[in-house]
Amino acid sequence: MASLIPTSAAKNSGYPSSMAIPDDVRVFFIFGKPMVSTKKTKTTIVNVATNMPGAQSPLQKEVVDERKLVAWISVRQERWEGELDVKGEIPKWLNGTYIRNGPGLWHLGDYNFRHLFDGYATLVRLAFDNGRLVMGHRQIESDAYKAAKKSNKLCYREFSEVPKHDNFLAYIGDLANLFSGASLTDNANTGVVKLADGRVVCLTETIKGSIVIDPNTLDTLEKLEYSDSLGGLIHAAHPIVTDSEFLTLLPDLLNPGYMVARMDPGTNERKVIGRVDCRGGPSPGWVHSFPVTEHYVIVPEMPLRYCAKNLLKAEPTPLYKFRWCPESKGFMHVMCKASGKIVASVEVPLFVTFHFINAYEEKDEEGRITGVIADCCEHYADTTILDNLRLQNLRSWGGEDVLPDARVGRFRIPLDGSEKGELYAALNPDEHGRGMDMCSINPNFLGKQYRYAYACGAQRPCNFPNTLTKIDLVEGTAKNWYDEGAVPSEPYFVARPGATEEDDGVVISMISDKNGEGYALILDGTTFEEIARAKFPYGLPYGLHGCWVPKN
Repeated sequence: MASLIPTSAAKNSGYPSSMAIPDDVRVFFIFGKPMVSTKKTKTTIVNVATNMPGAQSPLQKEVVDERKLVAWISVRQERWEGELDVKGEIPKWLNGTYIRNGPGLWHLGDYNFRHLFDGYATLVRLAFDNGRLVMGHRQIESDAYKAAKKSNKLCYREFSEVPKHDNFLAYIGDLANLFSGASLTDNANTGVVKLADGRVVCLTETIKGSIVIDPNTLDTLEKLEYSDSLGGLIHAAHPIVTDSEFLTLLPDLLNPGYMVARMDPGTNERKVIGRVDCRGGPSPGWVHSFPVTEHYVIVPEMPLRYCAKNLLKAEPTPLYKFRWCPESKGFMHVMCKASGKIVASVEVPLFVTFHFINAYEEKDEEGRITGVIADCCEHYADTTILDNLRLQNLRSWGGEDVLPDARVGRFRIPLDGSEKGELYAALNPDEHGRGMDMCSINPNFLGKQYRYAYACGAQRPCNFPNTLTKIDLVEGTAKNWYDEGAVPSEPYFVARPGATEEDDGVVISMISDKNGEGYALILDGTTFEEIARAKFPYGLPYGLHGCWVPKN
């Protein structure tokens, strides 16, 4: 029989009146029989729980009637927390908290945001403790979010949104604030990392959008104020964070190039390692992420470049604040971590990527480094993926196969002075449905030669990555998990303590299911079969990236 566990809904914590949750709304956990797959490539729903009782929140003003679109609609209330009913068995060694960040609120009153990346940040935590699981979610209290709540209008520049101006003087003032950075958002809706000193920081591509949170309560604590004088307005949304270092890239929009910086644990001071000057184009290429090896930082120069002209426009272009410049070519630069010197700078085939997976050094028989391999989720130099992520496109899908193809793109960068590098598919893209993004690896293999990657792939036809996939880069194969109608978020690998095999651990993902539902999913890292799931009280919007905070 299905079990019914009533839990009082968290009280509204300050949404404007147009976004309020009634105080008497109660939410329920409704769980049915386990929904377990006996196949490696597809999950079959054995039993679907009945619809949750209770009124639909006025927060969902932009919701279409089809509840299956829960991945692309605003979170229904600002915060909630409770223990989940687990079906299956969570390993007893899995003790800690998985935190996922991502846009989760896409409207203000009657105004709907345009793009997936515009939404105000929604944090979700899964706290694992000896087989039990507690879930909670809440909004990050950024200045942008608090101002929007107070005024019920957009007050800062988001990815595709610009505040509406009452008059020309206000527009001129906004331009001045743009160049100073004052009007740029601090909506930290992209990533979340655990620093070596224990601080948990949420990030976006604006430097001011670095916000420290409490991993146990999801409370917003403070801004991460950098104590150096490096300046700049933007940085890579995905720094490299280990127990010994924090590495980041700062694009230079005035003198096109990239500054590579390191921040020591326990400090807020970034120190320059070196600088890379752009070899092509009037501006730096967009750098959302970058890879490292044991000795090198790899700096990608993508022909999708920042564009000041587009940034100044009140209405977005199909490429938003970027411009596709194929004539400027693509390049990969390799910088020595220790000296800051450039050891290689090669032209590569045109490419488009949001996310690098990993990189490592190639060596000859005598142990000398001869080249660098850098893997990424590459979109065949096709920029249409950006415009495909408009909310209208995601919500209006009619069953056509419109997701642009993607692959595990592998760069080979020679260190022998060659002028050109290579870019090719690391495995047959059909293995993962020609969809590839939102990747993770065993963090113990960061910067080292590795075999496995976990990512979101595709079961076509689709308009967005809809599977979880385990990539075997040695065998050139993939194992795929699929639940029809569901949208899974980034699969995050957590290694078993004491493990000696690379894939010995579990993979955690959060699923925005059909019919407005959702659940946490735990897969075995080796077999990639489901071992547990826990149903949420209601479906949550799609999220982007996460991190693992071990217990104690």
